[in-house]
Amino acid sequence: MMTMNQLDRKLQKADRKQSLLYLFCNFISLLLITAYAAMMFSPTVLEVLPEGGDSRKQMTMIFVLALFGCVVFTVYASSLFFRKKSRQLGTLMALGASRKRLAPGLFREVLALSSCSSLLGIAAGFPFVFLLWNGFRLFIVESDEMHLRLDFRCLLLSAVFFVIVVAFSCLTAYRYLKRTNIIDVVQEEHKNEPVREPGRWCGPVGIVLIFAGAVCGYEAPAVYMELFSAYPTGLLNLLYAPVFVGLYMVILHTVVHGWIGKRKHPYKNIISRSMMKFQGKQTVNNLLVSTVLIAGSAFAIFYIPMLGVGQMLDVNSRPFDYCYHYRMDQTIPGQEEIAELASQHGLSIKDFRDCPYLILGMDAIVRREEGRRFHEEHVDLSHSVKVFSESGFYALTGEKISVAAGEYRIVSTSNESDIYLYTDTGTFLTNMVTRDTIDVKFAGYAHYDFLAGPPGYLVISNTDYETIAHGLTPDWLGTTAFFNIDGEDSYAFAQDFFYTLVSSFGPECEHGYYYDRVEKYAADEAGEVYWGDTPRLSKLSFDNPDASDFRIYWAYMPKIRILDRNDFLRSFAVYLMMFLFISIICTLAALIISYTRCMTIALNNRYVFDDLRRLGAPPSFLVREVKSQVGTVFRMPSIVGMTMMYLLYALLMLGNDGQLVSGEIGGLAVCLVILLLIAGIFYVVYRYTVRKMCGELGI
Repeated sequence: MMTMNQLDRKLQKADRKQSLLYLFCNFISLLLITAYAAMMFSPTVLEVLPEGGDSRKQMTMIFVLALFGCVVFTVYASSLFFRKKSRQLGTLMALGASRKRLAPGLFREVLALSSCSSLLGIAAGFPFVFLLWNGFRLFIVESDEMHLRLDFRCLLLSAVFFVIVVAFSCLTAYRYLKRTNIIDVVQEEHKNEPVREPGRWCGPVGIVLIFAGAVCGYEAPAVYMELFSAYPTGLLNLLYAPVFVGLYMVILHTVVHGWIGKRKHPYKNIISRSMMKFQGKQTVNNLLVSTVLIAGSAFAIFYIPMLGVGQMLDVNSRPFDYCYHYRMDQTIPGQEEIAELASQHGLSIKDFRDCPYLILGMDAIVRREEGRRFHEEHVDLSHSVKVFSESGFYALTGEKISVAAGEYRIVSTSNESDIYLYTDTGTFLTNMVTRDTIDVKFAGYAHYDFLAGPPGYLVISNTDYETIAHGLTPDWLGTTAFFNIDGEDSYAFAQDFFYTLVSSFGPECEHGYYYDRVEKYAADEAGEVYWGDTPRLSKLSFDNPDASDFRIYWAYMPKIRILDRNDFLRSFAVYLMMFLFISIICTLAALIISYTRCMTIALNNRYVFDDLRRLGAPPSFLVREVKSQVGTVFRMPSIVGMTMMYLLYALLMLGNDGQLVSGEIGGLAVCLVILLLIAGIFYVVYRYTVRKMCGELGI
């Protein structure tokens, strides 16, 4: 005679595969969330990614996607576990066990499974972070900034997620215990969840909604600011909602109808398609989450080639090996000193050119903020500009341009891809020593890529240059110099030159290019505190010239071809590692969700394949049906997520300046190659999943 407790243990043992799957889902979810949170709160990352910058916003946005995916994943795993658990509960109830008697054992089991798996996932998150981070340091790049430091406040996010997992498990257990119809409880695992069959318009309309939502969400902030002269609230992000509605409709169309006509072969893959439709709710939810995660993964990984390819093309296209500039009140090595330094490394320099420039104040129409609202007004001393004469610009660059008296040209790239960085509303230039002014007006752009970029150079006529330069002191004068190396350059010399140059500057030049002396001058005159003198602005230090912040933002950072080419990874290591890590997290989550869904299909539909086998279906037919089912689960999210994000990213690049420049085209080409590599990873896991399902089904 078997006691009730023995029967309970025997039934639990029979469902051990489902319990292991539930443990695995919770473990993976908590591991991924903990690892991501650890990176988000890491001082190593936060000290490099500027506060309020696009990098942090992207990191947070993708974390929300990952969190959404993991929440849905764990909720699905819990529901699936109890669907299988219902047979055990129903059997015990049919044998006379009351709900009051079953409750303590059920809650103990649920608490033990969910708590242990979740706590193990949290504990494993930190070794996972260290493994990936230090692997990146070991095999790709090593720098002082790459020393990983963790802030264990990240565990607060893990704790919240842990509470969600345990609470939902207990609530689901309570809901199943409240069921009264024992037959329904026993048969719960065999119930289908079909979706209402939509018309064939569903898929095309979904595609339209995806693009309409993306365009509306992207353009809405600019339209809002133009109409209301105020910064938009977060509620405008709701305009992206059609993207998710459209995505749901596309996936629903895929599950119910597919995208290949069936008129010629109406019975082809009918079994796998029917299984998809009868379990439509589960399938659509899983595919939706996987698609969102794959899109987030693609968005994160795109950051690396878009940054790297543009930098590489820029470095290789430079007309000179070295470019640097300095204020005239600094003791900077001249041509002879540089030649002597080069000779110590067995090198010689050639094509040395230098040209003086003026540092002047300029007026502009600027935006004044009043809370969320803003207005535009004219400011006499808005910002500083570096000004060449037309003859000086020709001597330095060899580009002859004509600038009439009373006009100015802004130095931009050859395709004018950076014009959004500059202000072209100025009407006069100011000598910051004598406060004399000359009237000027914008007359277009002078093109020279090597000098383009913030804060930018202007070119004025020789006459205006002589007039406005009178009385300027050395701290308001500067020099820009170019030179090449005769033969092959030396990294050792480039480093020596860079460190020598840095050590030649005084503390008055220890600031980023965004620190504007004219703007500070105007703030002091108005009795205000200049924002650049507040703790809001991170301070650069000559003591750490290899820091990412210093290399990226220093106002007098030279352009050195061999240094920029070889030190790119070191300068941007934290950025690259963070976004690579995000992509790995999202990709792993999508793969695991897809794999889990496929194994669930095998567990829930074993009887279907057993019946087919008894009816005489050969193994090849059964394998084909398995591949059809698994193929949809892996293929659909991959194609939609990758394609959607690739097109959206191209739209973002196009929206920046209205064109795709060579660096962006090259970056998008590399992004396409990366997507093919990710697709290859999904294909490998797909093949592995097919073998596992066939093994589980005994095919």
